Amino acid sequence: MPDLDFRVESASITPWTIAPQMAFRLRVANAPADEVIHSVVLHCQIRLEVTRRQYTAEEKARLHDLFGEPERWGRTLRPMLWTLATLVVPRFSGETTVDLPVPCSYDFNVAATKFFYGLTDGEVPLDFLFSGNVFYENQAGALQVSPISWSKEARYRLPVKVWQDLMEIHYPNVAWFQLRRDVFDRLYRYKVEHGIPTWEEALERILPPVSEEARV
Repeated sequence: MPDLDFRVESASITPWTIAPQMAFRLRVANAPADEVIHSVVLHCQIRLEVTRRQYTAEEKARLHDLFGEPERWGRTLRPMLWTLATLVVPRFSGETTVDLPVPCSYDFNVAATKFFYGLTDGEVPLDFLFSGNVFYENQAGALQVSPISWSKEARYRLPVKVWQDLMEIHYPNVAWFQLRRDVFDRLYRYKVEHGIPTWEEALERILPPVSEEARV
């Protein structure tokens, strides 16, 4: 019966995609090594282990929306679900390497987006929790199916710069968020009534002035 182990070796930006996407280089190893694995239907839950890194004063200020005052972080910092990913691993024996595609949201209603955006540098500790099914060939040559143990995990420290570069490619020097329709209508009327040419200028007129040093 197969016994798979997983290791995340690297992370890279997937080029030429419509929406932001990363690829995690995943090494899959099986014991016994001579067993023929026809395919693996792999499911992966990726969690942000937010307690396993240090935060600068600037990052604490940027993450206030998520975790509150730093004095409360002992209670508010908890592992967070980032995303779910699925992959079909093709036929192999012994071990193989595959790319696990992970779409990345830039929606600021999503907690994970707020977390990544709040970081300035360093790494993000990730936990990969695996499940799924292995299709393999037994000694008699018959096709068998075996579930992947829920205990199978892997850890990886994702450089923050990979996420930053990915978003800069798809959304250079911009951010976006959703508004309720009635709020958007009010903002749109304000923009039209005052003859304001851009949304940025409309928001600048509404927001209180701040010094350049206070801008985040």
